[in-house]
Amino acid sequence: MKKRKFKISDIIFVVFIALLLIPQTRTPIQVALNKLKVAVWSPSVEDEEDQEQVVPFEYVVQELNGTIKHIAIGKGKVTFLSYWATWCPPCIAELPGIQALYTDYGDNVEFVLLTQEETTKVQRFITKKGYDVPVYIPQMQAPEILQENSIPTNYIIDAKGNIIIKETGAADWNSKKVRTLLDGLLSK
Repeated sequence: MKKRKFKISDIIFVVFIALLLIPQTRTPIQVALNKLKVAVWSPSVEDEEDQEQVVPFEYVVQELNGTIKHIAIGKGKVTFLSYWATWCPPCIAELPGIQALYTDYGDNVEFVLLTQEETTKVQRFITKKGYDVPVYIPQMQAPEILQENSIPTNYIIDAKGNIIIKETGAADWNSKKVRTLLDGLLSK
């Protein structure tokens, strides 16, 4: 009978699986894996003939301080719309890129990050991470074209309401590709 020798890779694999089973280590590992994906995955632009259009509307949202706000979508301003949550590893992984984009484009692009979570939990998360990108709680149902069951789901909508990018899952929103796209949309 031949004894099987354990390889280092076998041991690493078993430890990795064990760490995924422990709740305290699961989320940080999932975030790290999603950050690897974000590092190489840039969102894809919809082909012009496949682009859908949002009928212009006012999105009624609540700011984290409780103030109700009406945000115009598809009415003359480029919009970055994101559905996310604080407990979602892919969402957490892509937020640094969204924050960097907001830092550079926040004056010209309407950033709308939407979550269904309790405002105190969201505020605590945003403050802890040092983000200042605007986060809102939706107060109405989005038009069907913008309804999504998976998070994160992100949209870049041009000033006329065309959905230029619809991306589900973590992506690098601070990529040169996205910045070039936004520069082009803003110059129109």
